[in-house]
Amino acid sequence: MHTSEASADGLLTLLAVARTGRYTAAADLLGINHTTASRRVAALERALGGPLLARAPGGWEPTDLGRTALAAAESVEETLAALRADTHDDLHGTVRVAATDGFSARVVAPAIARLGAAHPRLSVDLLTVTRRAPSTRSGVDIEVVVGRPATFRVQPRLLGPYRLGLYGSTAFLAATGTPSAREELAGVPLVYFIESMLTVDDLDLARELVPQMSDRLSSTNVLVHVEATRAGAGLGLLPCFLADTHADLVRVLPDEVSVELEYWMVVRPEAARRREVVAVADALRAQVDGMRDALLGI
Repeated sequence: MHTSEASADGLLTLLAVARTGRYTAAADLLGINHTTASRRVAALERALGGPLLARAPGGWEPTDLGRTALAAAESVEETLAALRADTHDDLHGTVRVAATDGFSARVVAPAIARLGAAHPRLSVDLLTVTRRAPSTRSGVDIEVVVGRPATFRVQPRLLGPYRLGLYGSTAFLAATGTPSAREELAGVPLVYFIESMLTVDDLDLARELVPQMSDRLSSTNVLVHVEATRAGAGLGLLPCFLADTHADLVRVLPDEVSVELEYWMVVRPEAARRREVVAVADALRAQVDGMRDALLGI
């Protein structure tokens, strides 16, 4: 092994590619060009004696050897961050968070805004996804999912419950009438997730509450659900903490159509050693605690 080639630059470039999934995005983060990023990782692979990254549907993912190298890369990053810190309380570096669309907008964004005001050298990359948490997730420090994830390497933590309800716009209900029983939902257009693309079991089960409704507008993005419902596309099965912020949305059959789900958080073990990751995780928990009534539509 050519240890001289296993440089700090190579390790940090590998870390950036693993976090972004793309050489071009990693190069932008590091202020270098794509060719330099590729050359650094290639040199590191020669030094360590094997491939560190493999192509995956979502971008470049680390191999087993790559995950070992990433642990060393994170140690280098932590050391450099400590050297740059002006005080022991200063947080520095980038934390990568993956969460659902609605949670990202209403929970992550305000939590990070407050944390960032106190620590201006902290940055957060936020990926919006709606899926199960895999047993191993590289490139993401913190992941928030719906339903308890089945992970092998990580102990998930419950953040808190939230509720889905059925909503209609005031204009839509004025034109079609407000249902007073579940039987009256037969044939009424529904705004919800695309059934064939839904990979979260708990969200799939929620759809079974209104099997008699017909699909009108389906989307993978819950924020689209809210706006489509406001526009009168149909009745939306929406998170109460999103729908209740709009005065033109009215909850329909609150006792008959109500689904309580849970947000769970997974922190990658290697990332849990970083102070900035712990601070972001704590900020998300505090934000959820302060929104418990809103999350449940109370």
